[in-house]
This record gives sequence, structure tokens and C-alpha cells, in this order.
Amino acid sequence: MAAMAAAAVCTASSTAALTQCGHREASAALRSSFCPALGSLNSNLRVGVSSRSARGSLQVTAALPIVELAAQALGGDGLAVIESDGFSGLQFAVASGGAIAALAAALSLADPEKRRQKQAEETGGDEKAVVRNYFNTQGFERWRRIYGETDDVNSVQLDIRQGHAQTVEKVMRFLKDRPLEGVTICDAGCGTGSLSIPLALEGAEVYASDISSAMVDEAAKRAEAALKSNANDKPTQVPKFEARDLESISGKYDTVACLDVLIHYPQDKAGGMVQHLASLAENRLILSFAPYTLYYAVLKRIGELFPGPSKATRAYLHAEEDVEAALKEVGWVVKRKEMTGTKFYFSRLLECVPVSKA
Repeated sequence: MAAMAAAAVCTASSTAALTQCGHREASAALRSSFCPALGSLNSNLRVGVSSRSARGSLQVTAALPIVELAAQALGGDGLAVIESDGFSGLQFAVASGGAIAALAAALSLADPEKRRQKQAEETGGDEKAVVRNYFNTQGFERWRRIYGETDDVNSVQLDIRQGHAQTVEKVMRFLKDRPLEGVTICDAGCGTGSLSIPLALEGAEVYASDISSAMVDEAAKRAEAALKSNANDKPTQVPKFEARDLESISGKYDTVACLDVLIHYPQDKAGGMVQHLASLAENRLILSFAPYTLYYAVLKRIGELFPGPSKATRAYLHAEEDVEAALKEVGWVVKRKEMTGTKFYFSRLLECVPVSKA
């Protein structure tokens, strides 16, 4: 139900461009750090991390020549402007010289954890309560638009909509390698029904759940409307929707699908959740998640500098090898995989099967 939203969007060549697009909203610290240091970018600009194990709290330094940020995040005109979805007009510049150190300091000092702790206090619960509350309130309104057909979305939200739709199309291609009529499928973390509805239209018996009751209600309305106007000859039934978190899903299904939900689980819980989902499936498990790579981790960390009210929950990236290791422990292997990458949406898709059926 979520996707990363930080990426390089344009380049400029003068301090005047920065003055027009970024100063008013930017913090005093960023203004004083970045603006005086504008100059030509060159191959000496590097961003690095100490090790893969540090992904939970990424530390960026200017001294370690591990990866060149300019590869995709910086333009070639001497000034890179990076925009966050949180504030549509908020931009900042990174240039050579003193700005390299300023970037390192800004990334390491940004503290989204304080914001998350405040959210937990406001909901009177833990991180799961934060996620539930968010997707029942402002998060519901945002993602209802993203997963809908309305034109009331900005360019970032439209890009996420298109990226998620590509993932759904790939899942349907995986599953339609055999007839779906009468096949029992659990859509775990169904959101507004973007996967449940096309599965039901193919004749599958769909059980769908989401932590958000608002999402479930919206999905049920969309499913009823879609099946009522269905023109194909396949026997269909409206999916059974319930408001449940992943942990409380039970039963046995031919196939279990869980798309873009693991982003809400830290790795120490994600492995157990993958195994729980596998225990519910008899033949196939479909997973998609935001993959951990150095590049995506840097983009995520930059995006956390400007959190905005619309990005109100923690987002976790997961290394593919960690997910596969969790599957291996319970006798499952990856059969097929795909990658969807747009400007603001990054998702690794895995089709998993029991070892005995590989």
C-alpha cells in the first residue's frame, strides 16, 4: 500500500533557479548549508555506506568513494534539484565543495524516528496502530485516489499508480498460466482491491483482507460495481473482504498474494510474516516488496529529509536474499521474479512454490 517517493526530477544551472524554487520552504539549516556552495559537480562526488547491515540506519559520508550519487540522482549541468512528494514545491540543491559535507550532515541528522514516535503516542498504540490509523484517515484518502481512476493526482501519485498497475499485470500473468475459475486465492493486504477485483473477474474465489477498514469498505464497493458490469461469460462472485492484519489471517488457500505490504514490516518481523503467508498457501505465494539496494536506500533517506504529512508511516526496504532465506527455512523456493521500476515506484515481485513442486 505504499511506495517510495523521492527521486531526481530535473536539473538547473544557476543559483537563481534554486532561489525561485526552493528557498521559501526549505529549512534554515539546508539554506545555509547548500546555497553558498553552488558550483560544478564532478566525479569526486561520492555517497557511501559502511556496510549492507547498516541499511536500517543509513549513514552517508562524503569521504567513502563507494558509489557515485551522480549516476542517476544528479544532473550534468552543475546543479541537481531533488523533489519530495511531501511538499510539491520543496527542492534542494547539491553541488561540489562544501555542499558534499552538507549533504552528509543533513542525511545523518534527519530524524524521522521522532515523527514516528509522536504518531505512536497520538494513536495510543504501537507501530501497527500507527499504520492502521493512517490508512483509515489521511492515508486512505491519498491511496484511494492513487489506486483509482480520478484525475485528482499529482505527477508523483500518477507514477505510483502506473507502477503498481504494472505489478498487478505481472501477477495476473503469473496466475493465468492456468485457469483461475474456482481457485481459492487470499489477497493479503488488499488495499482498494486492485488485485482482488481482476482475480474475481477471472472466476477465482477471493478472500481479501486489509488492516484498514476504510480500505476494505472501498474495495467492496469497487468489486461490486466491477462485477455488476462484467461482460465476460465466466461465473464470478464478489470477494469476501475483511478488516484484518496479516498476522491474524488464517485458513488454507491455493494461492496467497501479498503486494507492497512488507514495506510496513522491519526485517526481524518480515521474515516471520513471509513464513506465515507461506503456511497459508498450498501451491503458490506471490510477494512484492521494496527491494534494498544502495541506490534506493539513498533515495529513501533523502526523501526522509522532507517527510510531509502524506508520508506518515515507516517504510522498510528488504534485501531479496533475506526474503529468499526466510522462504528456504520453511521449504519454499522462488520460481519466477520480476522487477517494476518507475520514477517513484520500486517493487520486486516473486512467485514462490514449495520445493516439492518446483
